[in-house]
Amino acid sequence: MAINVTEELNKIQDLIKTNGKLTAKDRNAIPQMEMPARDPKVRARQMDEVALGFSAEQAIVEANRCLQCAKPFCMEGCPVNIDIPGFVKEIANGQFKAAVDIIKKTSLLPAICGRVCPQEKQCQGKCTVGKVYKSAEKAVSIGRLERFVADWERENNQVTMPEVAPATGKKVAVIGSGPAGLTVAADCARAGHEVTVFEAFHKCGGVMMYGIPEFRLPKKIVQDEIENLKKIGVKFETNFLVGRTDTLDQLLEEKGFDAAFVGTGAGLPKFLNIPGENLIGVFSANEYLTRANLMKGYDKDHAATPIYEAKHVVVCGAGNVAMDAARMAFRLGAETVDVVYRRTRNEMPARLEEIGHAEEEGVNFRFLENPVEVLGNEEGKVVGVRCLSYELGEPDESGRRSPVAIPGSEHDVPCDAMIVALGNGSNPLLVSTTPGLDADKRGHILVDEKQATHHAKVWAGGDIVLGAATVILAMGEGRKAAAGINEYLAK
Repeated sequence: MAINVTEELNKIQDLIKTNGKLTAKDRNAIPQMEMPARDPKVRARQMDEVALGFSAEQAIVEANRCLQCAKPFCMEGCPVNIDIPGFVKEIANGQFKAAVDIIKKTSLLPAICGRVCPQEKQCQGKCTVGKVYKSAEKAVSIGRLERFVADWERENNQVTMPEVAPATGKKVAVIGSGPAGLTVAADCARAGHEVTVFEAFHKCGGVMMYGIPEFRLPKKIVQDEIENLKKIGVKFETNFLVGRTDTLDQLLEEKGFDAAFVGTGAGLPKFLNIPGENLIGVFSANEYLTRANLMKGYDKDHAATPIYEAKHVVVCGAGNVAMDAARMAFRLGAETVDVVYRRTRNEMPARLEEIGHAEEEGVNFRFLENPVEVLGNEEGKVVGVRCLSYELGEPDESGRRSPVAIPGSEHDVPCDAMIVALGNGSNPLLVSTTPGLDADKRGHILVDEKQATHHAKVWAGGDIVLGAATVILAMGEGRKAAAGINEYLAK
């Protein structure tokens, strides 16, 4: 039965009027607000954003579910320690501008984080309301509330620009314009330093531009945040590949930069290393999504980048990127999309919301299967994937039960394209061209507690340090790095 939001809001207001406040029992009786979304049958062929966002009434009702705990465990789950009870309380009182101002004291990108961060594993995973219902999915919808006030601020032209300290004469180079890089750029610019962001692609935004589809994160939101940084003096140089256009040492020694931050992300795709993986029609999710997102390959009348036409697409993997690739395949013309995963639904690392949206749109899940060979025709094009069946054995180091292949269970899945979505590693370019920039065996740059590398004047953070992580985790590293850079430049 659909929830009558106006009726719920009136109940809340009546209780406050009568008793002066809501009790914990009152708050626990408030139903969780559902996120409005586009019709699955229609949206599966469109690039418009799927989740439509809360109305003001929904946001106020949802915010009143918060117990305002004396010890806010939700904040412990937030990588940048946002004052979650503080901003949620302001929403409950209808003070949306005050709410977003609280968030922006510690988080630069609330409209983005509210959409794409896995709150159920972070802040909502610690929420007391979620523990009452024994599910992080039933916790206070912190991410959706964060998105609501950020969108409200932007749509009502209420964006307040941060104060910028007097110019210091110091120059900071930021390598990469993803969430970590943009955070460093903002914090260093606020401190009065001259900041230049160097981006290898022709558009800024990093993974937020090339990796996350329009239907989950509209690109205008990312571009608006970049424009705000330009307003406080941050410069951006695109088509500039540090390590090739100039080395990092050239920026520091010849171009006069006093400090540098490396936030180049994890953009090196991993493959299965099975026979046939070099056939025409096999793509990394990285390339597939970059062509569609950054190059707008879905806009076939105007985009210059080619998109491989395929009617039956198989996606290998079960994370958020796999869900993005599978859902994008429908939007690029596929009629059938199969996700092949060697474990079961219970072990899938993707967000439940993303799995649900994919299923609603028609994605078919083939559990306990994994490709062992890609099959091709005489033209060298994909015609199918040979898979093995699996059963689950004992848990591995991560706690997930390990898949065990069933001998003799080979079977063929017909398809005309395969997308490999098994995660990404670190691009070795910067480490290989910068003496003294040390990395571990996985290519992750080594840093100390302040994000400083072993190379003088260089800090690093985000996926290039963590491996593939989340927007908010990358921002948290960016904040620490910026603090370290600002402390160093103040000496």
